[in-house]
Amino acid sequence: MLGIQIDEIKLDQLFDTETAWNNLPFILEGVPLTLLISVIGMAIGLVIGFFLALARGADQIWFRWPARLYISFMRGTPILVYLFVLYYGFPLIGIEFSAIMAAIIGFGTNSAAYIAEINRSSLNSVSYGQWESARALGFSYWKTIRRIIMPQATRIAIPPLGNVFLDLLKATSLAAMISVPEILNKAQIAAGRTIDSLTMYITAALVYWPLTMLFSALQDYLEKRYNRHL
Repeated sequence: MLGIQIDEIKLDQLFDTETAWNNLPFILEGVPLTLLISVIGMAIGLVIGFFLALARGADQIWFRWPARLYISFMRGTPILVYLFVLYYGFPLIGIEFSAIMAAIIGFGTNSAAYIAEINRSSLNSVSYGQWESARALGFSYWKTIRRIIMPQATRIAIPPLGNVFLDLLKATSLAAMISVPEILNKAQIAAGRTIDSLTMYITAALVYWPLTMLFSALQDYLEKRYNRHL
């Protein structure tokens, strides 16, 4: 039978408040870069994901199947391996990225696969009658997408897209593995200086938490804004 003696647990061995406070400013230096990678990566993902969604639903097989292959590959392989390939592998064929650029490209092109599936389902959720009505009014394909379909699909896509961004924000911690000086990388450096890895990693987690809360609040605001006329 296993037993736990609570009175022998020393909380300062789990988390040293003084050490965390003294190193917090250093860890916070990684916040701007974490946000930069997250926001630009999400923007890239939104652009690529939009066209992937259109290609995924196209009638032409030479559009549909490459899009499906891309989405399947990106969703089925670890993002960390992809970051390693971009940063360490591409220089072997004469293409060299900085660590930050490799992270932005990696997270942007990877998130595009998930965003594409969200966009596809959102576009498909709009009634086909909307397409027919736009065609009857003489709207072109792209004008129909821009003026009729996208506003309705956006309202549906906001919650899952918000979740993708929150996952992306936390996943940027993987960029520490290619020496990007974001939040977790700063925590790793602080851990080496203080010989207190657990405290530093918990501190990093406590830095990520309010960031995700902030963007969750923004997501709630956007949802209410798009739903207020329903």
